[in-house]
Amino acid sequence: MYVSGIVNYKYHTLSFERRPDKNEEKDMHKTINSAYKLMGTKERIAITHGACFPASLYDSKAGSPFGKAAREYIKFLALYGFNGNQLGPNGQLEKGKYSPYNSSAFAKNRLFIDLEKLTEKEYGSLLSESYIKSITKTPESNGKNYTFSDFDEAGVIYDKALAKAFKTFTNNLKDKQPDAVKLHKEFTDFLRANNGKNNLRLTEEGIFNVLSEKYGSEDFEAWKNKQDGYLIVNCRKGNKKAVDRFNQIYNDNKQKIDLYKFEQFIIEKQIKENKEFREKLNFKYIGDMLVGCSKMDYWRYRDAFVPGYQLGAAENGRNPQLWKIPVLNPRKLFKGSDMQLNTAGKFLKEKIDNILDYCENVRVDHVMGLIEPYVIANSSIIYDENGKVINTPENPVKSNYMSNMTTEKGVPLDDFKNYSCDFRHENGYVTYHSNIMNKIVLPALKEHNLDKNDPIWEDICSQPEKFSKVFYENLGLPGIVQLEWSKAQDKSENNWFLVGSHDSIPAMNMIKREWTKNSEAWHPGYLAWFLNIDLSSKDKRNDFEEKLKNDEKELVKAKFAELLTTKKFEISFADLLGITDENVVYNVGGTDNDENWKLRITPDYIEKYYENLASDNPTALNIPEILKIALNAKLDMLKNLCPGDKEKRAELDRKFQPVIEKLGYYEAVLKE
Repeated sequence: MYVSGIVNYKYHTLSFERRPDKNEEKDMHKTINSAYKLMGTKERIAITHGACFPASLYDSKAGSPFGKAAREYIKFLALYGFNGNQLGPNGQLEKGKYSPYNSSAFAKNRLFIDLEKLTEKEYGSLLSESYIKSITKTPESNGKNYTFSDFDEAGVIYDKALAKAFKTFTNNLKDKQPDAVKLHKEFTDFLRANNGKNNLRLTEEGIFNVLSEKYGSEDFEAWKNKQDGYLIVNCRKGNKKAVDRFNQIYNDNKQKIDLYKFEQFIIEKQIKENKEFREKLNFKYIGDMLVGCSKMDYWRYRDAFVPGYQLGAAENGRNPQLWKIPVLNPRKLFKGSDMQLNTAGKFLKEKIDNILDYCENVRVDHVMGLIEPYVIANSSIIYDENGKVINTPENPVKSNYMSNMTTEKGVPLDDFKNYSCDFRHENGYVTYHSNIMNKIVLPALKEHNLDKNDPIWEDICSQPEKFSKVFYENLGLPGIVQLEWSKAQDKSENNWFLVGSHDSIPAMNMIKREWTKNSEAWHPGYLAWFLNIDLSSKDKRNDFEEKLKNDEKELVKAKFAELLTTKKFEISFADLLGITDENVVYNVGGTDNDENWKLRITPDYIEKYYENLASDNPTALNIPEILKIALNAKLDMLKNLCPGDKEKRAELDRKFQPVIEKLGYYEAVLKE
């Protein structure tokens, strides 16, 4: 079988399912986009974190959103009407940690380098195909519609491949090989832009890698030589001993540091190429601005944070969540009466700019951490013999929202007690809460042509009064609506809507939970009414409700149809592809288990998708089918606004019905 424009890697298995042919693909794509235009839908976003992307000819054990396989996945998503994908944070992972939410805010993830590209002339033919084949795996079908990343094995593969590529590059450059000379010119331009006189980011990061290897840990606060933990801070103060130490480390480890810089150059080059490809398809990437940063970032910007504290989250009646994320120092956000950016302000601005240099939009992770951080004193945390936090009246964990960190409130957090006067408005709110948004975040977004309603503001959290005051009332920002427990009818159209995020179980499994079955948000009567709202649809509504009562799969389809009626929605790759095996979840929120962050799309996902839809037990989303239900619902909503206007209602039918009929045709094609 053939999918127009999509390279489908075959696995020598027979497949009898029906799928759109080349001409049907073109017409189906046009039909789907016509449906979204009729509904006024702006954003149709898939959620696929970088490492979840599939492999192509070679499997380096972790996916990449920037390689050749990513291009094919983007085409697949675009075919079914998606105009973007939300990534996770794309920074360099901390050693031994797999969560992208512990990654660097600045350094890119070298595991996202497409090694196959390094065989091409444009990259100086740095690696041979035979060499890549010798260190990677040939993708194989595992019989399932999912697979897993192996970050440890991927690290070994990239250690070998990138060291060899860099050695080939330096040798070819010595020989003045033309392709190497051309690549070196690009490399030099990259260094000039990212490691100039006033910004030594790449060199500093390279030195951090050397020191963390020397001390066997990235936890710089535990390094034997305490001064190395303050190296960059002291260098910026002009401390001669620190500067000499910096230069010594660089000179002694120049080859390692230059290799690191070369890796960052290669991944950025591929990111830019991917961006150019996406622009032609009008397909956007949404980058995830993690609320925290890596140990490497913390080390470089150590004086931007309050020592001895971490960011976390309040839990009703339970110990607070400890995230081990440093807390931005309110005193270091601005300086002078004209509120110029200080160290912490520059750090935050740099985070935003870094994401929007290669993504077209941004998801702001845990926006409450910018507006009303929940702060925990490290010195007050005591663990029992099982590693659980002791939080009793005798041994309290000293924690609170930042706006309460004042002597007036009696919160015994000494490092914050002096902030109360300098950081308060006459209305009682800490200026940190509003100015960090008005003076840094929103202006930075505007520089990248983004309105305040464009980003995904991740506001799913416990919401104290002061956060709600600033976020919703003062700034008027939209949030995320989780239809897992909410109704679309109750929320503003400026919000982003989703049924499940990267922290959720698939919707096909949600419906098996008792509390979901009893939820008003999933009630067959509500969904049948919402999707057939016009009075003339009463009989159809009753039949639809009976179907939803008796078939869980139909109920899930109805829930996604509700989602598709919204103007901005997101769908997880697991839901789209029908990954529903029990306990197979990309990330179980609030847990730290061995399987988190490893779920990945199989190389033969296209075949698996069509096989799933044509099976007796389909769990993947038949987009034309669900979109047909949603478009019918939109038609009903518009008709309901003009109940007595026969001419207007007939005009709506003339616009909508041909598209609805074509969606029905492609729904049937995918079921064959």
